[in-house]
Amino acid sequence: MLWGLGVGYVISGMYFGWNLGLEQGGTQGLAIATAFVILMYLTFTFSYTEMACAIPKAGGAFDYAYQALGKQGAFFAGMAQNIEFIFAPPAIAFAIGAYIHLFLPMVPILTIAIIAYLVFTALNVYGIQAAATFELFITILAVLGLILFFFATGPSFSWDHLKVNALPHGWTGVFAAIPFAIWFFLAIEGVANVAEETIHPQRNILIGFGSALLTLVVLCLLTFMLSIGVNGWETVVYDPGSGQASDSPLPLALSHLMGQNHWIYRIISFIGISGLVASFHGIILAAGRATYEFGRMGFAPAVFGKIHPRFKTPSNALMINTAIGIVALFTGKTAEIITIACFGALTLYALSMISMIRLRRQQPDLPRPFRVPFYPASPIIALVISLVALVSITIYNHWLALIYAGILLIAYIWFTFRHKEANHES
Repeated sequence: MLWGLGVGYVISGMYFGWNLGLEQGGTQGLAIATAFVILMYLTFTFSYTEMACAIPKAGGAFDYAYQALGKQGAFFAGMAQNIEFIFAPPAIAFAIGAYIHLFLPMVPILTIAIIAYLVFTALNVYGIQAAATFELFITILAVLGLILFFFATGPSFSWDHLKVNALPHGWTGVFAAIPFAIWFFLAIEGVANVAEETIHPQRNILIGFGSALLTLVVLCLLTFMLSIGVNGWETVVYDPGSGQASDSPLPLALSHLMGQNHWIYRIISFIGISGLVASFHGIILAAGRATYEFGRMGFAPAVFGKIHPRFKTPSNALMINTAIGIVALFTGKTAEIITIACFGALTLYALSMISMIRLRRQQPDLPRPFRVPFYPASPIIALVISLVALVSITIYNHWLALIYAGILLIAYIWFTFRHKEANHES
């Protein structure tokens, strides 16, 4: 189930979102950005696993930063995690709407997205066992869908298609493509947020993280090459009907090979929905636990930190996160929502690596069932790449950076006044 959660959180990134990076960087620009991002996630994930095994708490990065950096560092790590996990689902909900709209053109995409939010929030409120079992099933189906896509497109693959207009905006396109390369792997760290509900977390978290990451790297490379190798990158970005950037790149690739009435096109388009649902549902699950821990520890209003009396799940956190996500849906801007989620993720990664290095120094005797290989090189590599990526997406998305900073500032003002009041009362 941990493998299912780890792959499930991320697998929607294979079905949509990454192709928007081609518009920025072309094949070569996105490829270079993806190579650096893979290196970042390899070093980050195993560094993060060390902390997840040593401190198996629902708050993930928030709890690690609390021990290593104190309340201030914990606040920013926790808020960054919340922003990542709350803003990623609306982007995925748009894609769910776009894929289902292929089969039900009479139902608006926004309506489908809102219904998806309500259904999967209800499933997560019902219970972790049911949610995780569903996640495992839907993730396996999504992986099988990608494998079918690889077999369908493999015979038509051509290296020449990867070379066409490969760097349309020059080397600056590499940096502009970074958020969409991150989307291939965004939220894999959510595995750590179910540590408290995991059997033998000190052993199983490592197995879940490691197997999930290996699976995702292989799927990422094959999806990238075979989608573009069919007929060039532009054909998996722009919808031929509207000329607008599309949220369904795999069906676009297949439509150039066999048309929209072929059974393989229809099956993969239908299974693609399961990939989107797997990530959507999985990130909602992780977000609920992260926000719950934030509220339980007094870093957010206490209402977030309440457990459902019957189902024993963080129902308030789940429902409030859903309300925020539905508001984000009405903006209608998938790429912008993805980028804000990436701001949160990169802040989380940087603070997590600083926390890990500091924990090694401050608490050398903390039981660590798993120790990251090549320490301190691994966390330092992840830290440097995440900071470079954070600076890059700030330069290319300064208005979104201001929105992200504004969210952090408003939350920090509340946090500061809340703790001043608590100290005064005590």
